[in-house]
Amino acid sequence: MDYQTITYEVADDIAVIALDREDRMNALNAQMRAEIADAARQAPNDARVMVLTGKGRAFCSGQDLSDRANAANVDVERTLRDEYGPMLRAIYDSPIPTISAVNGAAAGAGANLALAADVVIATESAYFLQAFTRIGLMPDAGGTYWMTRGMGAAKAMGAALFADRISARQADDWGLIWEAVADDAFESTWKARAAHLAKGPTMAYAHVKQAIRQAWDNTLEDQLGLEGRLQGKCGKTRDFQEGVLSFLEKRPPHFEGR
Repeated sequence: MDYQTITYEVADDIAVIALDREDRMNALNAQMRAEIADAARQAPNDARVMVLTGKGRAFCSGQDLSDRANAANVDVERTLRDEYGPMLRAIYDSPIPTISAVNGAAAGAGANLALAADVVIATESAYFLQAFTRIGLMPDAGGTYWMTRGMGAAKAMGAALFADRISARQADDWGLIWEAVADDAFESTWKARAAHLAKGPTMAYAHVKQAIRQAWDNTLEDQLGLEGRLQGKCGKTRDFQEGVLSFLEKRPPHFEGR
């Protein structure tokens, strides 16, 4: 796909998808949703970690409502099912670790796009806003799912009903994101985090993601069984062999991601 609304770059086993509609604060239109989905599906073929970020002063301002005529007549259910769903699943289901590097405002569906990643790192000047009730809607694009699991029902309910801004620091304190970082350290921090994951045991990371996500629905017995099965798979990887050898030789491991 020839990308027009995003950029896609790969270096050092890190695939970076940058939303690139600065004049619209990286608002999501149909083309951008398709391009993000395509790039997210491609990333595991090219890299060992994927980063989603925005260009300019915003991460993503949500659905593009600039065309008032079309916005008023849009089939919201179809759009969520056929456009948002595939985009979000491409990120959430990625077999490699995913990071949202939230460089600025993340509002509406843009906030929930960020939350689809495994790890969210935000600059302290960024904020998250479930703006939906301001225009007579409810949170969508996975917002009710990720907010409730990340910071609990009480905070999720308030965020959805009041549509207040949640600062990056609040989001960090409430457990919605991994960390809020000082603005001047933001870029170096997310790049260091991405580099760490890009050099790690990629298959083990995939099993970590699976186990943590299934924990919500499993009994303890189910989870112990799942851990055993997944750990058995980890134990058959070259990275496990390298991890043990490096420990015995008292040196850093050199994982290959297989």
